[in-house]
Amino acid sequence: MTFEELYKRVLRDKLKGKKDFEGIPKKKLDCLLHPDRYPLVWKNEPCDCTDAQCVTACMFQALEIKDGKVTLNPDNCVGCAQCIEACENKNLTFSHDAIHAVEILKESDKPVYALMAPAYIGQFGEDATPGKIRSALKGMGFAGMIEVAAFADILTLKESLEFTTSVKSEDGFQLTSCCCPVWISMIRKDFTKIVGHLPASVSPMIACGRIAKALHEGCKTIFVGPCLAKKAEIREPDLVGDIDCVLTFEELKDVFEALSVDFAGMEEDENEHSAAAGRMYARTGGVSRAVKECVKSISQEYELKPVCACGTAECKKMLQEILDGKIQGNFFEGMACPGGCVGGPKRNMDKDVATELVDRYAEEATYRTPGENPYVLDLIQRLGFQTIDDFIENSHILSREPFTVS
Repeated sequence: MTFEELYKRVLRDKLKGKKDFEGIPKKKLDCLLHPDRYPLVWKNEPCDCTDAQCVTACMFQALEIKDGKVTLNPDNCVGCAQCIEACENKNLTFSHDAIHAVEILKESDKPVYALMAPAYIGQFGEDATPGKIRSALKGMGFAGMIEVAAFADILTLKESLEFTTSVKSEDGFQLTSCCCPVWISMIRKDFTKIVGHLPASVSPMIACGRIAKALHEGCKTIFVGPCLAKKAEIREPDLVGDIDCVLTFEELKDVFEALSVDFAGMEEDENEHSAAAGRMYARTGGVSRAVKECVKSISQEYELKPVCACGTAECKKMLQEILDGKIQGNFFEGMACPGGCVGGPKRNMDKDVATELVDRYAEEATYRTPGENPYVLDLIQRLGFQTIDDFIENSHILSREPFTVS
């Protein structure tokens, strides 16, 4: 039995309420039941690779060869998944959290919320509309599904206001701080000379988790997206506790299949949360487009000139060109996956098709900009603030510890 087959067997048994798992190797079972105790990258079996392409593929020096064996330095792993894709023997896999998520649902005496990434449209089949996905999740035991795109709306406002400040300086430009944890890690680890141009903001996922916990005391939050790096993000010291578990689209699909969920016969549970701005975050250039439109709505005095890169190599090249003064622009957006989040390693569909669906979903939004979105305004007032400006300027919920260069 392969590791993937073993994982799906334990997932099915866990969903049925089984607690004893005879005949399963103790270490592998412990990895599946308690993924938070282990590094993000797992070896399916011991390996003795001679060329170690996984080591070469890692841009963050998280893998190295010691005594002829490949070893992982968990502190350097950002979850980019390059090593997994480079492993010719398919012997590396990433943390599997679906079984842990099922345990949270079964054991929590407080509400559990599913936080759905903006790239989710179409990821679970043609019949899986937003309303039917919400119904399916509630049927599994979730208290509700929250679109993280709504919190991308809020961060669009924050980034827009920060941009109007940052461009006033002599070398004024801004590195967008939203979405991609690999992009943030790359800047923090390898481009410290320009890290000061990175606003100390959390990602939409973290903002969503924090606000959900502020409004629903004691609740649990499970983020769902196409990204493996989000599993690394929630382990960062200043972010621990904001999100209780991260599932990939692939993992949630495994749960739906294990439960034989039939979306075609499911009722719609519609509850629109997001404006077009937040929905566009799922694709390359989406953050820049959202912030540009928002800046225009704030003031005609400032012109946002975006430059975008996707893929780790392209992001690194762009950052080096900024350092070398070879690139023109004042707002730089990077995403580690080709095409943006729609190209994430654990998506369920072709990235080009996913991009079209995300664009269509953005066009269908009732509201274009975050300032028009009544859900955002309601959230802010429920948190005790009367205006958007007051919330952004005085709330620490959208900020993280600023990075300092030692």
